[in-house]
Formats: sequence, structure tokens, C-alpha cells
Amino acid sequence: MNADERRFAVLQAIVADYVSTQEPVGSKAIVDRHNLGVSSATVRNDMAALEEEGLIAQPHTSAGRIPTDKGYRLFVDRVAQVKPLSKAERQAVQSFLEGATDLDDVLRRSVRLLAQLTRQVAVVQYPTLTRSTVRHLEVVQLTPARLMLVLITDSGRVDQRMVDLGQVVTDEDTARLRSMINGALVGQRLAEASARVAELPNSAPAELRDVVLTLSTVLIETLVEHPEERLVLGGTANLTRSTADFPGSLRQVLEALEEQVVVLKLLAAAREPGLVTVRIGEENESADLHTASVVSIGYGPGTVVGGMGVVGPTRMDYPGTMAAVHAVARYVGEILAGR
Repeated sequence: MNADERRFAVLQAIVADYVSTQEPVGSKAIVDRHNLGVSSATVRNDMAALEEEGLIAQPHTSAGRIPTDKGYRLFVDRVAQVKPLSKAERQAVQSFLEGATDLDDVLRRSVRLLAQLTRQVAVVQYPTLTRSTVRHLEVVQLTPARLMLVLITDSGRVDQRMVDLGQVVTDEDTARLRSMINGALVGQRLAEASARVAELPNSAPAELRDVVLTLSTVLIETLVEHPEERLVLGGTANLTRSTADFPGSLRQVLEALEEQVVVLKLLAAAREPGLVTVRIGEENESADLHTASVVSIGYGPGTVVGGMGVVGPTRMDYPGTMAAVHAVARYVGEILAGR
């Protein structure tokens, strides 16, 4: 291997050893543990060059070196090919998620899984309505003058509304209303869907116009409403296991995680399905997270409807964490697509 490849191999060895032992890594340890086929003196020279480039640093007076944020960045960029989980891990993820009963359960299980697989804090954002499309609208006649509307989106969200019509409708009318509204809505993004619903009363048959007007008013509220973006968080206690990784700043990290806006911003970067984004240390916008790394991804049934990810110290197992985040997002997308 040439000098550049060998230096990267030395950086890789330092990252691997420091992540697993939490101790600064010396040249002797690298020669003993990693079969690089070069002498201790060569490794020392490579370490000096890596230090000069700002990729590793010497904490206090110890003989060993630790990776810097810049070193982790180079390492992550070079290992961007996400290594897949083992077959056993994949099957465990799949069977655990497939046992979920509804969207809430899918997201709660995802967070538990991610926190367990990575031993970090896991975060999942509920599907945002703006990026969802309408899969189906069910119209159920409860009494001759009362209907229930059930709006189902492609992200697995289900909204129910009761509507008092103020007049009696027949079963036949209900069937006509169902097909008229579905004709306008199915496959539409929610923003476009509300515009199309607003047009419905104009084209409705005279005898149903008042009913359609009532239904469209209720539907527009359902389609346009943006409840506070919801997040599911899990594994916060995992951070307290590695207090040494957050010198004097663990409390700040925990406070930042309580701020929904901060976490939603972290996940907002993940807009391309299947693409894992890694933000290391000071690459995070929030100053409270400058000692942390965030590994995130967008998830959804083909299109991205929300983000999920993991927050932990910069000294984390990046390949393993990236693989876990990638796998869980993929399965959640498949579950949503199949619902």
C-alpha cells in the first residue's frame, strides 16, 4: 500500500482502538494489534503526519493519540459504504418491527431497537403530514344523519372525524359521496388534496351540495391541520454511561435533546431515502451538541415522510451505528408501504 493508504490504515486503527478502549492509542499498540506489516518507527512517523494534518491529537501528556473531529470525518467519509447488519441482526430487526400493531407501535419499537443496537440515544420523528399523500378516505354511515370520515395516508397515519349532516342521507348517497371524494383525493399530496376538496361543492349534484359542503369543511380542517411535530425519544440513559465522552457538557447535550426544535432540525437534513447523514461535533448547528455526533436518515414508503437517527458521543462505532440506522429505516419504510 502507498503512504497515503498506510496513513489512513493507521488512522483507522486509532479510531477502532479508541472507540473500543476509550484509551489514547500508542504506536506499539497499533503494531501489536493491527497487522499493518510495518515497523513501530514507520507508524510513529505516520502518526506525526496525521497529527500535523489535524486528524489525531495528543490529549494531555499521554504517549497515545486520539482522533479529532476532522479525523472522524475523514474516517466516516472513507467508510461511507454502509456495512450491512449480520443476517441474525436483520432477522431480529424484522421480526421485532413486524409485530407492531399500528404506526405508534412501529415508531416506539424503532426507537427501542435503535437504542439497543447502538447503545446511544435514538430519535424518530412522526411522519409529517405535509409530505404524506392520501391513500383512501372511508365514509361510514353511523346514523341516517351522521357520518364518520376515516382519512388514511401513505405514511400510515389515520385521522377520524364524526360529522353531523343536519339532513338524512341514504346508503346510496353515502356510496356516491365516498366515490366522489376519493376520486378527488386519492394519490394527492395533502396540500393539493385540500384545494381539490374545496372545489367539490361546485361540482356536486344539487341534492347533495349541502352535505358535500359540510364534509369538505371538515376534511379541509383535517388535511390542513399541523399538530405539533411529534418525536419519540429512547435510550437517554445510554449517554450517562459515557460521561467521560462529554467533559462538562453532558447536561447541555441532554437539555438540547429535550428541545424538540433542535432535534427536528437534526433530522431535517435527512431528506433522501436510504442516505445516511453523519454530523460530527462542531458540524452540529446547536452549540450544545458540539461534543456529540448525530447519525440520521429519512424513512418512508418510497418517499421520505420523516427522519430517524441516533445521538451519541463523537467516540462512537460509526460503521455499526450507520448500519443500524440504515436497516431500521429500511424496514420501517417497508412496513409503511405494506400497510
